[in-house]
Amino acid sequence: MSHILVVDDEPALLRTLRIGLQAGHYSVLTAATGQEALDSAGQAPPDAVVLDLGLPDFDGVDVIHGIRSTLAVPIIVLTGRTVIEEKLRAFDAGADDYVTKPFQMSELLARLRAVLRRPAELAPSRSVQVGQHAVDLDAGVITGPDGPVRLTPTEWRILALLLANRGRLVPGKQILTEVWGPEAANHGNYLRVYFSSLRRKLEPDPARPRHLITEPGIGYRFQP
Repeated sequence: MSHILVVDDEPALLRTLRIGLQAGHYSVLTAATGQEALDSAGQAPPDAVVLDLGLPDFDGVDVIHGIRSTLAVPIIVLTGRTVIEEKLRAFDAGADDYVTKPFQMSELLARLRAVLRRPAELAPSRSVQVGQHAVDLDAGVITGPDGPVRLTPTEWRILALLLANRGRLVPGKQILTEVWGPEAANHGNYLRVYFSSLRRKLEPDPARPRHLITEPGIGYRFQP
């Protein structure tokens, strides 16, 4: 049974999430503040975290940074903030997925299953150059002209899939299915958000990408 840490300052929503996750056969711990979340994660590391960004003591992004400093567990952000800048801040901090309130419990459970699913081993097993960035998939390290670049676990899975198919078109639905699972096959908006973040981290000019190419309406390609 996977252990899930749920962080939200709304008591009624915490109760709803506890009941829904327990019905999905998860063990649940709850926290109402950022400090409680960090303390709980340090004392009993969870298998995944469901985190609201609007907490009474800390910005949720700071909580993501705190958890990411010691744990590599999946983090799903659950919040009412809908602007793209807030999503990118959460992804840059280390979030793996983003669910906007109001939400369906079935959707949250599907997202949770996807982030808990172990990714398949991805090739190639050597260093690959993405522009000015050296990507070592085995070591999980990217080094650019300004030093190390940190990706979230989900960004790593997307990038590794593209690098394993260098120069070839990878359909968007294939990426969605392999990274998030079959439930996400029609959610192309996931990829727009993640590719925007990847380009900001790896492309010299994110608005004019040279390596992480979109084939409109079809998919994506890594161009060496």
